Amino acid sequence: MHRPEGVVTNPTEVDDMTEPKRQVLHDGRLLPWSSLEGKPCYLLASDGTGYVSRMADRVEAEQLDTAAQLIEEAHDVLRERAWTPGEIHLLTSDLTASLSNVRRIAVSRGARLPAPAYDSPDRATAERDGTRPV
Repeated sequence: MHRPEGVVTNPTEVDDMTEPKRQVLHDGRLLPWSSLEGKPCYLLASDGTGYVSRMADRVEAEQLDTAAQLIEEAHDVLRERAWTPGEIHLLTSDLTASLSNVRRIAVSRGARLPAPAYDSPDRATAERDGTRPV
């Protein structure tokens, strides 16, 4: 399989599709698609302006739009209170797939955020609450 330059899959660096190891995420962007083998794909050494980055941004936007549409559909189905088991099964399957995509986007974007200024959860709680850390 041909991959654009900088796009890699490395099954030794991931626990599963949604739980990539921190070092891989620190070094590259988790892309919103998987390899043919189901392994996560990463874009390494990117400034975020290249072709693959822009394509990933478009795919993420489409996935988020799909999630919003599914949420509206779920509200409609639940509001009507008249559904078949097949409709609920299909909606649940679609929502599960969409939630997986949204979680992958969150993991990818979270990994690209700068490290927080605090160094422990206790300090973060103290800063949030306006108290002194213990």
